[in-house]
Amino acid sequence: QVQLVESGGGAGQAGGSLKLSCAASPYTSYCMGWFRQAPGKEREGVAAIHIAGSVAFYADSVKGRFTISRDNAKNTVYLQMNSLKPEDTAMYYCAAVMSARCGAIWPSLWVGFKGQGTQVTVSS
Repeated sequence: QVQLVESGGGAGQAGGSLKLSCAASPYTSYCMGWFRQAPGKEREGVAAIHIAGSVAFYADSVKGRFTISRDNAKNTVYLQMNSLKPEDTAMYYCAAVMSARCGAIWPSLWVGFKGQGTQVTVSS
């Protein structure tokens, strides 16, 4: 069992920035990342990175705008969201999947453990 505690999110303006954080316990060999779901839409894998790796995966819709990073000393994964768009509005979930490679499960991060979710609302 993995406990994921999210923070950040909230309301932002189009063109602005927000940052999400996710602290994991235990912090071990997982693929970690974020997926989102907006009302009436399907879940979408947003970004992922392996705890023991450096390759990051991104949805096409966020490439060049979002950056996922990790701080293993703090057992935390971050999602820096820049150049926000109204279509980024969704509930964002931190996820941890027991997998040796993120590529094996990307973009379906929802198959693993997930946090309680944090709402991101972007106004135009």
